[in-house]
Amino acid sequence: MTPPSPGLTRFNTLPEPAAHAALTEVCAAPAWVRRLLASRPYPTAEALYAAGETAVHELDDAGLDAALAGHPPIGRPRPGDPVSSREQCGMSGADTELKAQMLELNLAYQEKFGHVFLICATGLTGGQLRDAARERIGNTPEREREIVRGELGKINRIRLARLVEGDPA
Repeated sequence: MTPPSPGLTRFNTLPEPAAHAALTEVCAAPAWVRRLLASRPYPTAEALYAAGETAVHELDDAGLDAALAGHPPIGRPRPGDPVSSREQCGMSGADTELKAQMLELNLAYQEKFGHVFLICATGLTGGQLRDAARERIGNTPEREREIVRGELGKINRIRLARLVEGDPA
């Protein structure tokens, strides 16, 4: 069996408070963080990703709401939040009209569903993000919760990969 990568070894051996903080940066849902902490050490990055996916699907409504609360609206990353800024970079070059459309869609979506429009924005253009919001705003709340759970899983996987495979800074 191949030994764990240096990044995974570093994560597996972090003191619990540091690992807790790192996982909370990945996903703001306390139940998700606890689940991943409880399963350390992970033999492979894939085992970590699978645990993350399982934990997303096991979140109850309150847990999913907690995870969603950790995400800023598309096109409006929090100041000093390099993770969201990087993930939403497709909006950074958007013109004023597209930004205004996205703001309007974000507000309408939040009014309808009670939480931010969540999408795995990595690699998507501002136009693609806008079009996805337009399409999804027509969903039922039940259907949208299913989609949000899937998008959260994608986001968490990317963030976990950065945690254990990317730059440790």
